Amino acid sequence: MRYVGGVDEAGRGSMIGPLVVAGICIEESRLDRLKELGVKDSKKLSHERREFLFPKILEISDFTYVIKIDCETIDKNVVQKRLNILEARTMASIIKNLNADIVYVDSCDVNPQRFHDNIVSNIEGKKPMIYSLHKAENISIVVASASIVAKVLRDEEIGKINEKYGNDVGSGYPSDKKSIDFVRKLLRDSRQVPNFIRKSWKPVKMMRENSSPQCSTITDYLFSNVQYIKP
Repeated sequence: MRYVGGVDEAGRGSMIGPLVVAGICIEESRLDRLKELGVKDSKKLSHERREFLFPKILEISDFTYVIKIDCETIDKNVVQKRLNILEARTMASIIKNLNADIVYVDSCDVNPQRFHDNIVSNIEGKKPMIYSLHKAENISIVVASASIVAKVLRDEEIGKINEKYGNDVGSGYPSDKKSIDFVRKLLRDSRQVPNFIRKSWKPVKMMRENSSPQCSTITDYLFSNVQYIKP
């Protein structure tokens, strides 16, 4: 009997809300049950489908372990240029609790081997076989399952912010006009940045320095101060 683990995250690039890292462990003979359900990378599934699969994944899995990293911790590590190290440490903590024989992780580092080594260095004693891969959620159904768990739980966190502020948050990512407008309004109306905003994110830093209400997207904002000279 062999147990397979998968670890993935949701919210790494967001400027709003936590980074959620999830790991699941399942006995190898039950992997087909995940396939039968149609489990795949969370980004390829609708919100409704993820919500449907979430409890079923928890039911099939032998163990699930989740860590939510708050914005303050993320900001500290971004300033120190240690975000990848933070994620490696977090995944190591999850792997230690999964008790799997083999674990697949989605590498956030451009160098998957370096990410693997950073994870291993944070695990003392007996270690499972760990595979660090780019786009692991498209390769391993266990990682895809973990991606769904992480995404659903992060969406819950964003939902809490939406409830408080009237459903204006959007996805939280800089590419989302709704999120940009939400953050800009918050920064304009409040002297203090709420603890669910990542102050280290470049779009947030730029908006704190110079609010620009005429701009509707971060692309517009980045180019708002560019002057064009006719030849």
